[in-house]
Amino acid sequence: MAKLHIKKGDTVYVNSGEDKGKTGRVLKVLVKKNRAIVEGINMVSKSTKPSAKNPQGGIIKQEASIHLSNLNPVDPKTGNPTRIGRKLVENANGKKTLVRYSKKSGEEIK
Repeated sequence: MAKLHIKKGDTVYVNSGEDKGKTGRVLKVLVKKNRAIVEGINMVSKSTKPSAKNPQGGIIKQEASIHLSNLNPVDPKTGNPTRIGRKLVENANGKKTLVRYSKKSGEEIK
């Protein structure tokens, strides 16, 4: 299985769909389905039965998953969507680690 370009906590830009042009933070990545749940993006109405957590029940709004191909990480330097690359970087103690970086600015993505 290939490495994904998006991780939990990343700020992403939506390329297509109803929420095209919006940005949000990734709450969860569904690796097997190649989808992610993004804060405030792809909102759906869901009917719920009354429960201890929600004693009233009724209709609630929540985020639905969106396919990873419709998301691009946001460049930390410019704030614009960017493609991602991976490179080996040597730490201070001589250990090499694989880091993601922005293809536009070369800035490392944490």
